Amino acid sequence: MSGGGARLTRFGPAAAALLALAGCASLPETQPETTSPPIAAPRTTGVQTAELREHERLVALFGGEYRAPRAEALLNGVLARLAPASDTPGEPYKVTILNSPVVNAFALPTGNIYVTRGLLALANDTSEVAAVMAHEIAHVSARHAAARAELERRSQLVGRVVSEVLAKPQERNVVEARSKLTLASFSRQQELEADRIGVRNIARANYDPYGATRFLNSLGRSASLRSAALGAGPSGDRPDILATHPSTPDRVAAALAAARQIGAPGLGEAGRAPYLAVVDGVAYGDDPTEGIVRGRNFVHPKLAFAFEAPEGFTLENGPKALLGVAGGGAEALRLDSVRVSASTPLETYLGSGWIEGLQTATVETATINGLPAATAIARGQEWTFRLAAIRFGTDVYRLIFATRALTPDADGRFRAAIQSFRRISQDEAAAVKPLRLALTRAEPGAGAEALARRMQGVDRPLDLFLLLNGLERGAALAPGETYKIVVE
Repeated sequence: MSGGGARLTRFGPAAAALLALAGCASLPETQPETTSPPIAAPRTTGVQTAELREHERLVALFGGEYRAPRAEALLNGVLARLAPASDTPGEPYKVTILNSPVVNAFALPTGNIYVTRGLLALANDTSEVAAVMAHEIAHVSARHAAARAELERRSQLVGRVVSEVLAKPQERNVVEARSKLTLASFSRQQELEADRIGVRNIARANYDPYGATRFLNSLGRSASLRSAALGAGPSGDRPDILATHPSTPDRVAAALAAARQIGAPGLGEAGRAPYLAVVDGVAYGDDPTEGIVRGRNFVHPKLAFAFEAPEGFTLENGPKALLGVAGGGAEALRLDSVRVSASTPLETYLGSGWIEGLQTATVETATINGLPAATAIARGQEWTFRLAAIRFGTDVYRLIFATRALTPDADGRFRAAIQSFRRISQDEAAAVKPLRLALTRAEPGAGAEALARRMQGVDRPLDLFLLLNGLERGAALAPGETYKIVVE
């Protein structure tokens, strides 16, 4: 949750669904690894190119560039091996690491490859990140973005012809629905094709072609772990026909088949030790400059406030809001901020239309830990909301709790959470430390539980330890082998 003025569109009856959304899947240093803020680079004389503008936009969108020289050097070395093995061998490629805990990677036609530090945390060897980058290069070399854009253009044209030329506006919805299915299928085919091309090309570059399968397995487990934390069941084995990507099991099966066509396991370089050496100390999870989640607690050192969610809530920090869910989605919360004139009373702001269904008779004014506040109830067709607006400096912080039934117990828990909003001191802010990856060795006889107990600042440490190291529950650890843990 960044500072200042993130504005919401008007809430309607489906607000709880919006509140429950927690963005992209994510997992939630040693010198000289540092984080640089998303500040535009100084411009030289001349016209800024469209490519540079797009690069700067993407970097800012993902929290800025993350400076990790050793990891950058390894990744660029991988790209130097992948380029001659790709279908565009003369194309130069360069990697940018993004300061985001989200597991993501993408490429621009210019040869810029982007990977998040969240992805670096999930991968376990060089061949896995090679597979990810080869997949993105395949999208570029196969001109997937251009092909999708052309298909979208044709679909829109067909819709206009049906509606305007043939004078059949009632049929346009049918055409658009079919187009969405076609585009979804097309996108899934592109993903599978990029996986197959990527597996082939990492093998050409003498990397382990089974690295793609291992990473995709971890990606599926990451999504399932997050779904479980947010109170939903695992979704990795339930393909969505409108999803822009095929389900992870489909991708795993396709990548495994492609690797088996090349040869049996044991081919090529995995590069586990060199990879772990360069991610040692890389930041993990939330960037403290955007606020951090620790269990039910949220602390924002830069904006100098703290908040504690009710019992049973799982929190996830986003760029514009703190989101939380409980009870498998039966309850949700959102915390964000807006600029409101100091001359506008908070009770007036609550009734200004930023959320529908406000019951004006429920508006109350209060003082919360020395801060002026107002609270009220709003009701929709299926959901009821406890709202709070708290004036904090030049901003107003908005807390929204959603539930299907606002019982006295639920309202009591929501009110207690609102009362937890408070300023923090400079000492408290300075005491907030980022999490980072660290390496530890397994001693003879030590199991995953013993190493998971060394984890700090995370929920479900055993599950996370297994995920970060690509291990199944009950798997034996190799004595003397190096494993990743998360520490403060």
